[in-house]
Amino acid sequence: MTTPSSYDDTLAYISKMGRFGMKLGTERTRALLDELDADRGLRGALIAGTNGKGSTGACLAAILRAAGLSVGFMPKPHLISYTERIELNGTRISEEDFVQEFERLRPTLDRVGARLGAATEFEMLTVLAVAYLAPRIDLLVCEVGLGGRLDATNALDLGVAVITNVDLDHQKYLGDTVEKIAAEKAAIVKPGDRVVTGCQGVSLDIVAARASEVGAPLWRLGTEVRVESQSRGWDGHVMSVSGPGFEHRDLALPLVGDFQPANAALAVASAHLLGVTDGAAIRRGLESARWPGRLQAISSRPRVVVDGGHNVAALTRAGRSLRALIGEGRLIVVFGMLSERDPHDLLPVVRAMSPAEVVFTEPASAAGHVVTASALAELYGEGAEARPVAEDALARARELAGEDGTVLVCGSLYLSGEVLALSGS
Repeated sequence: MTTPSSYDDTLAYISKMGRFGMKLGTERTRALLDELDADRGLRGALIAGTNGKGSTGACLAAILRAAGLSVGFMPKPHLISYTERIELNGTRISEEDFVQEFERLRPTLDRVGARLGAATEFEMLTVLAVAYLAPRIDLLVCEVGLGGRLDATNALDLGVAVITNVDLDHQKYLGDTVEKIAAEKAAIVKPGDRVVTGCQGVSLDIVAARASEVGAPLWRLGTEVRVESQSRGWDGHVMSVSGPGFEHRDLALPLVGDFQPANAALAVASAHLLGVTDGAAIRRGLESARWPGRLQAISSRPRVVVDGGHNVAALTRAGRSLRALIGEGRLIVVFGMLSERDPHDLLPVVRAMSPAEVVFTEPASAAGHVVTASALAELYGEGAEARPVAEDALARARELAGEDGTVLVCGSLYLSGEVLALSGS
């Protein structure tokens, strides 16, 4: 096949490897990185967890940039454009550089593919990001994709391992218990790493056992690292973080949601482990932190809020945080979900938000892999209607909310991305 020559051609080639398929394992990624000599000496933080990975990474990257370092950030998945997955000093890669980097990688992809089989979409994107960022940065912040042990990003050993939390999600691939999922995520901890975690209960026991097994010092949120916070409503939080040898008080965090101070505290602790201890840099970094698509208000009258939470734990936290912000105010939910998840698990969480009505829809970017809007509306019952086109669903929700109400768009990152694109956010 001819080497792609445009951004759209490149995406078409990468996507044909299966956007919704996967081959778990690190062998091909490690082989590609070895051939390129791309990650030798690369340091930073690898962040796993069921929820909060992106927020933690965004806060950490912002702190490191505020300290004057050149920082690469590999968040995932993207909301609107693949270029969001490769960020250099707060700016995502250009489409032109994306294409040029991919063309440079093609011979290596072909050679390794002939020996080990074709790289998947996620493997290609991981290697492309590392190859582009590594020569340009001091530190890398990388979000793990799925699980940990067999995720392509686990080919990296950056020195600091962060595990935000563990809850049930992706059971098809990671196991059907918290214990099994925790073991998958704990596998990102490698000999000599330093570890920060927000895990609790049995998942903390498993992370601690892994850290002990490989000789990795462990900081635990709530023990070695402590956080206190006070909500400022839609302006975020004021928080204080302390840990071994450090204390930072009255930090402004603009991220909304009662779960965000914990993520920010993990980021502060990780920054210290990476050698960034300056209180002014930590303060400036958190003040500048942004993470779109997580309880993000994109308009007013009615207020429209977008949240990418798509598992029970994330949706529960989003709903609880939103209700704390709007009280008993009128709430309309726009909801769409992928077919890899069970609506019988997620719809009770939506109902617990006490919406006046729910408008079910289908993210077009995941066509063929969604639960239909009509099926969701039928399952939900009274107070539901189906509008398969997201733009129509949003317009209907605005109408139902009225000027003083709130619309929450949730259930899928693909849906969140579509709505953000519609709003120009």
